[in-house]
Amino acid sequence: MASPGFNNPYFTQETPRGQQGYATPLDPNQAAQARQAAQVPHVAQQAQMEGMYAAPSAGTPQTGRMTYEDTIVKTAVLFGVMLVVAVVSWFVTLGGTLSPTMATTINMAPAIIGAIGTLVISLIIAFSRKAATGLVIAYAVVEGLFVGGISAFFEVMWPAVVMQAALGTIAVIGVTLALFSSGKIRASAKMTKIVLIGMVGYLVFSLLNVGLMLFGVLPEGAAFGLRSMTIAGIPIGLIIGIFAVFMGAYMLVMDFDAIQRGVRNGAPAKLAWQAAYGILATVVFIYIEILRLLAILRGND
Repeated sequence: MASPGFNNPYFTQETPRGQQGYATPLDPNQAAQARQAAQVPHVAQQAQMEGMYAAPSAGTPQTGRMTYEDTIVKTAVLFGVMLVVAVVSWFVTLGGTLSPTMATTINMAPAIIGAIGTLVISLIIAFSRKAATGLVIAYAVVEGLFVGGISAFFEVMWPAVVMQAALGTIAVIGVTLALFSSGKIRASAKMTKIVLIGMVGYLVFSLLNVGLMLFGVLPEGAAFGLRSMTIAGIPIGLIIGIFAVFMGAYMLVMDFDAIQRGVRNGAPAKLAWQAAYGILATVVFIYIEILRLLAILRGND
């Protein structure tokens, strides 16, 4: 399991060997045609069956089950909601302007509210196996507040870094998707355990780092806390950032694998929202890590 959105058994259980998931049922019209075909001569029956095979395959409305197409649409919806809110958050953060060069004040309230909201909703989803559409959309809203606010702040501090981070994120997603689609990379039990252990360690480090920064334990000028410290002249944040991006890419592989498993297992259509949430959470994680990684590099120019 990668993101909390994939904690449902449909995403975690393997399809039994020799099965290809649940058979797609015929819709009512196709079923009626099949019954009629059984009562007509062989030639007419053959023509009838050919017409049925030529008909479009049953989709989510007919089957009530999750499909790749439906998951893609719902993922696009969540990203759309997040981006719209992110633009508003960017505007508010910069004090009523979209141009970082014209900003006279920086209001971090949207980013803080978004970060808290993201954490709370993520915990609720993590401990729930039910698909709550409203909750998932609410997550996209608070994620938009956080992404827009933090991006605006970074853009003021390091001009053009947001575009660079966005392009880097797209590149990571594209390469990961291409490798997964070609079958060259798959989630394995051993690697998954390693990544999950790594994520726990990363979380502990991040919480410790935030605590030290809040209490002013670190020396002045350490903008990224422990990440600003160096080992043999190399910022710790650079090492951890690269490690985090690779973890994020593998988490994306785990997400794709879970979606594939969900479709094969005949997951209910409403679980496509949770799958979309999982993809959104992983992509944002990758983006934030690349954004911070680039800022650390820029800060050491």
